[in-house]
Amino acid sequence: MAFEQFRLQLAMLMDEIAKNPADAHELQESLREKLGEMQALGLPLPADLVGLEEYLEEDLNRPPGGADLDPAPEDQP
Repeated sequence: MAFEQFRLQLAMLMDEIAKNPADAHELQESLREKLGEMQALGLPLPADLVGLEEYLEEDLNRPPGGADLDPAPEDQP
């Protein structure tokens, strides 16, 4: 029964992520917590959700708008 409860909670969490992409960091933390709870109970971790959590982690660590590119050189007199 515990696995079915986690599946329902994860489905609801995925709906929230889809509805509120601006809250991605908070929702990622919730996803990480749920996966940790599942792991602690010895339940199998859904590979797609583990992959999603890894993707969100990389995405949140990526600078916005390509800010990792070299800035334009300053005009010289």
